Amino acid sequence: MNVLRPFDPWRNPLCTCPPKYSFQPYTGCSHSCLYCYATSYIRSRRSKPKSDLLRRLRKDLRLADRRLIVSMSNSSDPYPPEEKELGITRESLRLLLSYGFKVLIITKGSLVTRDLDLIRRGEVTVSVTVTTLDEGLSKLLEPGAPPPSERIEALRKLSRGEVPVSARVDPVIPSLNDEPRELEELVGRLADAGVSHVVTSTYKAKPDSLKRLITAFPQEASYLKRIYREEGLKFRGYRYLRKELREKLLRPVVKAARYYGLTYATCREGLTSKEFFNAPSCDGSHLITLKRRGLNLA
Repeated sequence: MNVLRPFDPWRNPLCTCPPKYSFQPYTGCSHSCLYCYATSYIRSRRSKPKSDLLRRLRKDLRLADRRLIVSMSNSSDPYPPEEKELGITRESLRLLLSYGFKVLIITKGSLVTRDLDLIRRGEVTVSVTVTTLDEGLSKLLEPGAPPPSERIEALRKLSRGEVPVSARVDPVIPSLNDEPRELEELVGRLADAGVSHVVTSTYKAKPDSLKRLITAFPQEASYLKRIYREEGLKFRGYRYLRKELREKLLRPVVKAARYYGLTYATCREGLTSKEFFNAPSCDGSHLITLKRRGLNLA
C-alpha cells in the first residue's frame, strides 16, 4: 500500500500498541517542536500536503483490513495551521469513515474541533498532546502549536460532543517540564476537561533534537548532555534515560491519573507493571470500543 502503512514496521520491542495502520496526510510539521524525533529523517519543518493524497488513500482503503484502526498521525500532525485552508485531513477523515474504518486522531491542533460533525458520526477517538500548562515554556518547546489552554479547551469541546478523548503528557523532559506538582495539576486539568485516559513518556534524545533543546535552554545544557550522552542508554537510535530516572519522572503523571480515576499507560518505556500501565491499550484506541458499547467515559 502507498499512504496507509502498518504502524511500527520495525517491531520495536518496547512498543505496546495494538496492530494498526499509520496515516500521515502531511509530510513535515509546522508545529516545529524542539523535541520532535521525526526531523531526524524528515527534514522539512513545514507541513506539506502529500501529492494526489485522496486518490492514493482511496486505492489503499480498498485493500486494507477494516479490523485494524487507522492512527492519524504518528510522525506529523494532522491539524497543522495549513489544514485550516487546505482541508486535507477533513477530506481524508471523511474517506476513512466512508470505508468503515475506526480512527485514532493524535494531534496538538485545536482545529480538530472543526471536524466534530464527522468525528461524532464515526468510530473515532481523539488524543491531544499537552506537555505543560506553562504557556511560555510551551511557546519555546512547541513554537508553532496552539497554546496549552486552547488544546485543553478542544478536549473539553470534544468530550461535551460525546467524543471519547485521551491526552498525551509527553515528552517529559528533565529540568524543563518535569516538576511533579505541575504534572499533577496538568493531569487534573485534563481530567476536568473530560479526558478518560492518559499516555505519558520521557523524552528520548536524537542528536538533532537534543542539539535544539541545548541551544534553546543553554542553562540546562550540561545536565542534559550528562544524563543523555554520558549516562543514558542507546537503544534503536535513541538515547534513553536510565530506567530509575524515567520511573521517577513519570510517577507523578500516573499517580495523578489514578487519583482522578483515569486509565493510564506509558509509551515505549518498558514500564508495564500495574504502577505504570493499567489500560486495555497504551494509545487510547480502546476508547473506540467503549464508545461503540455506549459506556459512560466520564
